[in-house]
Amino acid sequence: MSATADHAEERTNPAIKLGFEPGQVVQEIGYDDDVEQELREAIEAVIGQEIVDEDYDDVADVVVLWFRDDDGDLTDALVDAIGLIDEGGEIWLMTPKTGRDGYVEPSDINEAAQTAGLSQTRSINAGKDWSGSRLVTPKGAKSGKR
Repeated sequence: MSATADHAEERTNPAIKLGFEPGQVVQEIGYDDDVEQELREAIEAVIGQEIVDEDYDDVADVVVLWFRDDDGDLTDALVDAIGLIDEGGEIWLMTPKTGRDGYVEPSDINEAAQTAGLSQTRSINAGKDWSGSRLVTPKGAKSGKR
């Protein structure tokens, strides 16, 4: 595929821009009616299978965590998510954009990520109502226990 075609596909499929790859197991936590359906469908198109839900009983390559301010403690949610990914896996934390119901302050995300032992590598626009933060475990760190 040409570089131009690659860039065109990135613009039309946000999951490619986020780094999702064919064959990955993606587990979703915090799903509700308000999530960005277009992004979910784009992820499934790239990985070539359905996103698995909270009841999945194996480790995932990526966790997509939809989190709103009233969903409880973000640090606890991140620690739980770490236990769901394989070593070297990543967590995409999706939070409502500024001014939306359930908005989470960026400083709260950064603090919770650091407390959970994660590093925030980038933030993205995940759709009309959601922002995403890519969180990773430090290189060589063991993933949490289930």
